[in-house]
Amino acid sequence: MIYWVVFIALMIISMVVSQRLNKLFVSYEKISTEGHLTGEEVAKKMLRDNDIYDVKVSCIQGQLTDHYNPVNKTLNLSQGVYYGTSVAAAAVAAHECGHAVQHAQGYAWLQMRSNMVPIVNFASKWVQWILLAGVLVLSILPHSTTLLWIGIILFGLTTLFSFVTLPVEINASSRALAWLDRAGITSRQTHPKAQKALRLAAYTYVIAALSSLATLLYYISIAEGRSRD
Repeated sequence: MIYWVVFIALMIISMVVSQRLNKLFVSYEKISTEGHLTGEEVAKKMLRDNDIYDVKVSCIQGQLTDHYNPVNKTLNLSQGVYYGTSVAAAAVAAHECGHAVQHAQGYAWLQMRSNMVPIVNFASKWVQWILLAGVLVLSILPHSTTLLWIGIILFGLTTLFSFVTLPVEINASSRALAWLDRAGITSRQTHPKAQKALRLAAYTYVIAALSSLATLLYYISIAEGRSRD
């Protein structure tokens, strides 16, 4: 019962934050940065200011699909961010550039996250099937928890990945905000708006990590409960 209360509460909070984030970006679309730079121009300027010349800035489909790929060193910005001149577009572009700067400077948390990607990709592919099979086995053989524990270990890796992601995202936002202010992209009036946009975006990662942890603890409680029976 406690798990479901926590899970539903986190789900509601996640929906509220997501809706607020979307509304925030819509409301900020009319508020331009100093110089009316597009997200593409902001990204390229931040890369140059950090002496990074081997990262390609590209435009991709979707909304808030922006990401930095350290494998092929591409900074992928959604159309709204790539062509947008709003403070929100600048904040997102600078945030993704923050990851490129992390990569160039060998930021430890980003390196750890990148090293975990192959393992997490494998775990994510099979974890739900193994957990389902583990629960089905328990319904037939009440004390056979081995398969479920394997699923729990795999899910634990994805949960760990979610928490490792948090300092990576927070640090990227800190780098972005510091540069936006230093480069004069944001002003005294617009900088707080950039802060608010990135802070709200960071909440989505926190909620995702806590939801993953709650689910992990739920499966652990099932396995331990059957082991004690």
